[in-house]
Amino acid sequence: MAARSLFDLSGQIALITGSSQGLGLALARGLGQAGASLVLNGRCEAKLAAAAELLRSEGLRVTTAAFDVTQGGAVEQAVAKVEAEFGPISVLVNNAGIHRRAPLEEMSETQWREVIDTTLTSAFLVARHVAPRMIARRAGKIINTCSVMSEVGRPTTGNYAAAKGGLKMLTRAMATEWARHNVQINAIGPGYFATELTAPLVQNPKFNDWICARTPAARWGKPEELVGAAIFLASAASDFVNGQILYVDGGLLAAI
Repeated sequence: MAARSLFDLSGQIALITGSSQGLGLALARGLGQAGASLVLNGRCEAKLAAAAELLRSEGLRVTTAAFDVTQGGAVEQAVAKVEAEFGPISVLVNNAGIHRRAPLEEMSETQWREVIDTTLTSAFLVARHVAPRMIARRAGKIINTCSVMSEVGRPTTGNYAAAKGGLKMLTRAMATEWARHNVQINAIGPGYFATELTAPLVQNPKFNDWICARTPAARWGKPEELVGAAIFLASAASDFVNGQILYVDGGLLAAI
């Protein structure tokens, strides 16, 4: 196989959860530009429709699936509908996640559960319904969106760090169980990226200076800089890669 064709996603169908904006939308665009047909997911149909129209205007094949990734019944129905109407899901990107910041001693049970359910449990629920279909076809790629906070913590983010740390280990557990079926399960671990959601942090001089000083690359990441890692993990180039977390963080985890 020619080296360039290793990264060709033509004929693949990718479901990306949490992809109406931010990093999820950037990942979807990148996979689409590599040849994949896209299924965008989120809870807001209007935002999904706008994101899909944007990507279609760029020449990509896109459909949408509005469902709550924390509800197993809704996930099961949506996956079945996508496969029946759009085609078999060959790439799953578990990207959905939220922040609910608070010191642990002040964090409410609701704040804890919302983050764990949306960021960690959702990956289990969606994969639980997609993976059996991949196993039956003996082909598939699952990419979980971890974080540098799968490895390190910060004050007021205990729920998020717990969820992302759990997602790292869920990635490895999935690989342990499903690799023998020719399904590859890996993760991307973004560092600090400038998006719509992080704009207030980017615009905060104190926090921005701290991030730039803490990151060897001395800057925030750009969403499109995650695309290469996603294409690699979604493509034939990673057919013998399993249970790995590829950190895209400007060197943050390498430095004290």
